[in-house]
Amino acid sequence: MKKSIRIFSILTLIGCSSVFGQTPNAFERPNILCILVDDLGYGDLSIQGALDMNTPEIDNLAKQGLTFTNFYANSTVCSPSRASLLTGKYPDMVGVPGVIRQIPEDNWGNLSDESLLISEVLKENGYATAMVGKWHLGLQNPDTPNKKGFGLFKGFLGDMMDDYWTHRRGGINWMRHNETEVDPKGHATDIFTDWAIEYLNDQKNASRPFFLYLAYNAPHFPIQPPQEWLQKVIERDSNISEKRAKNVALIEHLDYNIGRIMQVLKESGLDKNTLVVFTSDNGGALRFAQSNNPLRGGKQDMYEGGIRVPTFFYWKNKIKPNTKTDNLALLMDLFPTFCKVAGIDPPANIDGINLLPSLLGNPQITDERYVFWVRREGWHYGGKAYYAARYKDFKLVQNTPYAPLEIYDLKNDPYEEQPLTPTEVALYEDLRFQLQNHIRKSGAVPWQ
Repeated sequence: MKKSIRIFSILTLIGCSSVFGQTPNAFERPNILCILVDDLGYGDLSIQGALDMNTPEIDNLAKQGLTFTNFYANSTVCSPSRASLLTGKYPDMVGVPGVIRQIPEDNWGNLSDESLLISEVLKENGYATAMVGKWHLGLQNPDTPNKKGFGLFKGFLGDMMDDYWTHRRGGINWMRHNETEVDPKGHATDIFTDWAIEYLNDQKNASRPFFLYLAYNAPHFPIQPPQEWLQKVIERDSNISEKRAKNVALIEHLDYNIGRIMQVLKESGLDKNTLVVFTSDNGGALRFAQSNNPLRGGKQDMYEGGIRVPTFFYWKNKIKPNTKTDNLALLMDLFPTFCKVAGIDPPANIDGINLLPSLLGNPQITDERYVFWVRREGWHYGGKAYYAARYKDFKLVQNTPYAPLEIYDLKNDPYEEQPLTPTEVALYEDLRFQLQNHIRKSGAVPWQ
């Protein structure tokens, strides 16, 4: 049985007012827009160093807000990271150590019935809640958005689309409006943007704040940009490879749609009191010419390129523009951060930490904790899990279930080029023990 969620109280509002310097008023609570993209490489934005693409809209989010240079997804792949974002817990602690898929023999997760999602907490505390885009945490009730606290769901229940235009997976249509199957026409990125804009327009004169979780499936493969966007890239750079050109075009098309979202926020006045978060569920896939430069590795890797992701926070008149922090943060930290932003005390049993001090430019230490990454998978992984762990600057990596453990000092070796010997690192045995203890605890959580 889930613990009851404490309804927003006047005492909480008073606490909230002390943070924001405002008179306690429920209607002054900020809106929250969380934009999660799929497989965006650390180096695949112009503001992140990409020289062959133009991403002015996402770049502007960074310029007008706060960049976390040391922000991580909770896994190397989709479902586990999404589970952590929404529950504030490690993915294997809520039954999602691997990718949830429609084929039982290829399924490596099952969202725990006991899990409590940020959408449920915010909804029970007076927020309108909506999700648009890729869900990827279950195909049937009770593991669907409407059963997990989202008042509105318009999106795709499944893992990946086999085609951005037909929106099928293995011949099955997983597009839904709440629990009704729908079959919209057009490119998925445009469709999800249209639906999000529709929702934002409905919120212009609403009497309560909203939480909108907008989860794009771009730039996940198959790499299918609209033809006119691909043509622009090719005309701009005749020497670019076809594979890279498609990826650049898909991201630039995504960037354009992020701009559409931000324009609606500004025109409606909603941006005056809306926290916007932009992040990714894991790193870019190297085999599709995605870039995580200058980091080592990519999607599926426990090296930095697989798990460190571009992340920006924008909050007009609250977050100082064009600022950066190197504080360590993960997707699971968004849950307690959103709670605090809304003036709610986070549940006591989550793994994430509240990042609000960092957002407001106040001193905060975030690396005095052990953090862990997990992924379980079939194929050549044999159904086994593999892990990484970190404490301060030291990171333990097992990049496949069959690989030896490696340890790196990220302060002096940020690109993980020179693994240290265990005897060189006083923390080695402690880090191993902490990871072992996490594996032991997560073993009590069913994932099938």
